[in-house]
Amino acid sequence: MKVGLMLPLGHNDALGRPLAWPQLREMAVAADEGGLDSVWGADHLIFRDEGETAGIHECWTLLAAVAGVTRRVEIGPLVLALPFRNPALTAKMAAELDIVSEGRLVLGVGCGWHDPEFDAFGYPFDHRVGRFDEALQILVPLLREGHVTFEGRWHRADTELLPRSPRAAGPPILIAGKGPRMMHLVARHADSWNAAWYGRPAEATELAERIARQRAACEAAGRDSSTLTLTAGIFVVFPHLLAGGDGEEPPEDAIRGDVDSVAEALTGYAVHDVEHLIAHVWPRNAAAVSALAEAAERTRTARIGSR
Repeated sequence: MKVGLMLPLGHNDALGRPLAWPQLREMAVAADEGGLDSVWGADHLIFRDEGETAGIHECWTLLAAVAGVTRRVEIGPLVLALPFRNPALTAKMAAELDIVSEGRLVLGVGCGWHDPEFDAFGYPFDHRVGRFDEALQILVPLLREGHVTFEGRWHRADTELLPRSPRAAGPPILIAGKGPRMMHLVARHADSWNAAWYGRPAEATELAERIARQRAACEAAGRDSSTLTLTAGIFVVFPHLLAGGDGEEPPEDAIRGDVDSVAEALTGYAVHDVEHLIAHVWPRNAAAVSALAEAAERTRTARIGSR
């Protein structure tokens, strides 16, 4: 089982500002040096709720910076809102980041969900899944074959991808989605699928239900479900590292405890056949990332010992 870190791109410091790049860089480096498998970021533009607006770092730019300060972890958006960018341009960007990172990109994509940011930046919110379907028919062939010709209702492209990714089939594509149409698109196009966010594995009953529906979608599409990598987002809290003034409260259902307790909880996700866990950690600092890395290593050791 792989274990990765979700960078808190929208987490605010004590002054209400998103964490500064040096703090995020320190967390990414701790993940890379500590032995975690991946580093991810959420792709949002703003958050608006009841008239209040909160900021967040721009995901793609920051991931490119993460690629430059790490050497071995996979990197990826969880997930890139495809409606925010032209799909052919997104393929071009993905190929370049895969080149820069020397083949470490996992391209996570989705159709977006936060209506206020679409309105604020002038993007259409209607027909999101239909637009996403068309966008995939441009993005996927460009990355995997290097060329595409497509004319749809919302998108068109007639182009080639030069230079290509260092991997012949391009970076692996992860899609997040839970509705029937999105699960069908996962079965048709994705290398991996993500469901989020969860806490203690014994209470992740909704995850088990979603996995069952995704497997059914694969069967309906004539695909062997074992060829689809299952990933899940989780919340992890190390209470002994928390201090006053940490700001945002962790979710109540988060995994909590010392390194051994967290390792045991990570292992518990194996019952769902999840192959890659991606964790938001509290506190939002490098010490918590190092603790997660230690828990991940204990999980790997325990699984090897049980074989």
